[in-house]
Amino acid sequence: MRVAFLVAPEGAEQIELADPWDAVKEAGGTPVLLSTSTGPVQAFNHLDRGDTFPVDQLVAQAQPSDFDGLVLPGGVANPDLLRTDQKAVAFVKGFFEAGLPVAAICHAPWTLVEADVVRGRTLTSYPSLRTDIRNAGGNWVDEQVKVCDGGTNKLITSRKPDDLKAFDKAFLAEFGSGG
Repeated sequence: MRVAFLVAPEGAEQIELADPWDAVKEAGGTPVLLSTSTGPVQAFNHLDRGDTFPVDQLVAQAQPSDFDGLVLPGGVANPDLLRTDQKAVAFVKGFFEAGLPVAAICHAPWTLVEADVVRGRTLTSYPSLRTDIRNAGGNWVDEQVKVCDGGTNKLITSRKPDDLKAFDKAFLAEFGSGG
């Protein structure tokens, strides 16, 4: 199981990157950190700087078909920066076009909204994204984890760091099954 983790150069919520990353490794998989620029990415613990993490590959050089799934960590700034990068948005959209599973937590669905892949899908997120998701044609629900198979791929979403245990379990089950 080879899993892409896509983050902006700064702003990813550290626990939403590190916890799923460790879950992939513990399951025997290979996590790969992608970003829009080289060098280390700066994670955050809410509004405070956290650790830095080395980028394995530029998103512009990656193909969805190289991976079994995509994890999009949250953090307010992270998806806001990703949704302004055309190559990052195209990469995310490519997972949906290829029928590959995607997992997004907290504010990460903002990138999904930008990729125009939530229309007709049921998902959850941090509550402040509810209106954005609905305006993009999605059905927002307030659930710990939501697995939606009502589209071209499996979409696994969760609301916040408190949901990480359920989020990890759900996305690993979908990624390990090959979608």
